[in-house]
Amino acid sequence: MRTPTTRRALLGAAALAVAAPWTQALAQTQTWPTKPVTIVVPFPAGGGTDAFARPLFAAMTKNAGKQFVIDNKGGAGGTLGAGLAARAAPDGYTFFMGAVHHAIAPSMYPKLDYNIESDFIPVGLISSVPQVIVVNPQRVPATDLPGLLAYLRKNPAKLNYGSAGNGTSHHLAGELFKLQTKTFITHIPYRGAGPALQDLIAGQVDMMFDGLGSSATHIKNGRIKALAVASTTRAPGFPDLPTSVEGGVPTYQVATWYGLWAPKGTPQAAIDAMTAEMKRALGSDELKAAWAGLGANPPNLWGPDFGRFVNGEIKRWAEVVKGSGAKLD
Repeated sequence: MRTPTTRRALLGAAALAVAAPWTQALAQTQTWPTKPVTIVVPFPAGGGTDAFARPLFAAMTKNAGKQFVIDNKGGAGGTLGAGLAARAAPDGYTFFMGAVHHAIAPSMYPKLDYNIESDFIPVGLISSVPQVIVVNPQRVPATDLPGLLAYLRKNPAKLNYGSAGNGTSHHLAGELFKLQTKTFITHIPYRGAGPALQDLIAGQVDMMFDGLGSSATHIKNGRIKALAVASTTRAPGFPDLPTSVEGGVPTYQVATWYGLWAPKGTPQAAIDAMTAEMKRALGSDELKAAWAGLGANPPNLWGPDFGRFVNGEIKRWAEVVKGSGAKLD
């Protein structure tokens, strides 16, 4: 026979059981992070992803007093690192910093071991920058986009372009450019934008269709020559750089964006805390100035809104892949 005391004890235990997940989530929100947080960056160091990842997570480390550690896992156009991140423990201490490349990959890679839409939880957009057409000035005798087009048409198949790998935005931006301008440039894939840029600077490749963020420093110091940004408006921090519209290719508009995801199953409390820390860092004057210097527009897409943006990008790039006939080299 259950006494009133027993019944009260059982009711109390049941209430605690129901409240436990919420109590744990609240505790995690208030204390996270209690140890270093790993950010999987699926490209080698030195590329566009790093250009934004390092200042962002350095600021977050300073603000939170806990380490946000970048783990570069390059290969297969960014899909190798994405697969590793998708299989990481969803404990709130591993996140994935991907890019527009991961909206292209589903159309280029028939057998991915992850699904960017179902194996991850979208956290937020980190930055968005226009693509820029850059050349090695010692190898390409053109100082603007009309000059490049004239050279390409007189010298078909003479130039090549480097990319961060098959299926990346660098690759598809090049194929889209060729399609729209009716020119031919040989594609040279690398294991990331960093190695491709180094070979562009060294004169091993002729040109790139790069994210402005990774090329910005090299443009400013004169190692490479920027001919145009692939947008309708000039980029922040580069007011003298003409647009593709001004250069005579108005339909050529491509942006490179970077975002953060969490592995599926990550506690919402950890995602909310990560979002708060990102907003805090991105809202600082220091990072606003850094982003402008890299030609980036300030982000304002979070959670489900960012997820819907990614879904739209997947559909958009599928059409580009189909229209250009781009294939893995």
